[in-house]
Amino acid sequence: MKMDSDFHMAKGEGETSYVKNSTHQKKALIRTKPVLEKAVIEVCMDLLHPTMTVVDLGCSSGENTLIFVSNVIEAICSNHDKLHGNLMELQVFLNDLPGNDFNRVFQSLEQFKESITITHKLEALPPFYIAGLPGSFYTKLFPRHSVHLFHSSYCLHWRSELPDGFAAKREMYLNKGNIYIARTTPPSVVKLYQEHFEKDMLLFLKLRYEELVLGGQMVLTFLGRKTEDVYNGDMNQLYGLIAQSLEYLVEEGLLENGKLNSFNLFFTVHHLLKSRW
Repeated sequence: MKMDSDFHMAKGEGETSYVKNSTHQKKALIRTKPVLEKAVIEVCMDLLHPTMTVVDLGCSSGENTLIFVSNVIEAICSNHDKLHGNLMELQVFLNDLPGNDFNRVFQSLEQFKESITITHKLEALPPFYIAGLPGSFYTKLFPRHSVHLFHSSYCLHWRSELPDGFAAKREMYLNKGNIYIARTTPPSVVKLYQEHFEKDMLLFLKLRYEELVLGGQMVLTFLGRKTEDVYNGDMNQLYGLIAQSLEYLVEEGLLENGKLNSFNLFFTVHHLLKSRW
C-alpha cells in the first residue's frame, strides 16, 4: 500500500463509513473549541493582510470537517468588537490524502453556506472561500509564509509510511500477529515506531514552520497515552482487537479478492468488543 495514494477513511454514508463512525473526533472538536477560538482571535488581531488563510490538515469527510470551518467563522463573528470592526476575508483549505471523499465535502458546501448565513444573520459574516487540497501533510503544501492558522484533529498519530526497519526486513515477521504495539511486540519494534514518530513529527513541524506567516499559529490535537508504558493504552487495546479480527477473517476466508471487506471487519470488531466488555 502507498500511504499517499491508497490510504483513506471509509467513504460514503453507509453503516461502516467514517461519516457514521466519527463521534469521538467530533467530541475532540467540541472540547478544543475554546483553544481554537483563542488562536483565531490572536491571529486576527495581528493580521496585516486583508485575507486570513486557514488550513485543516487531515480533514477527512463528513460533518466534522465543516464543524471546524463553522467554529472559525463563529470565533470571528463573536469577537467582532475585539477586532475593532475589521472584517477580513477568510480562505479555508481542507487538506487530506488524495483518496479522501472530497466529493461529499463539496456536495455539502451549499447547504453549509445557507446554514451559516442563517445562524449569523444578525452579525457581520466574513466573506469565506473553501477549497480542497489533496496531499500528505508530511510534504510541502503551501508557499513560504502564506498560512495564518493550521489546525489538525485526530490525524497526527498516523505515520507517513511503514517504519524503515519493516521495509528493510520485509521477509521477517517482526511484529507477528500484531498491527501495532501489543504485549507481544518486541522492544526492537517499539523502538522502530518511536524513531519513526520522531522523524515524522520533526518533518511535519519543519514544513509547517516554513509555511506559517510570522505570528501564525497551530492547533493540533492527536492521540497519546496517559502513562510512559508503551504497552498500556486505549489504542493498544483497540488495535489489538482489530488485529484479532483480521486474523479471524483470514482464517474464515472472509476477504474479497485479497482485499479487506470493511463490513466484515466492522462487525467482527463489534463482536469482540461486546464479548470483551
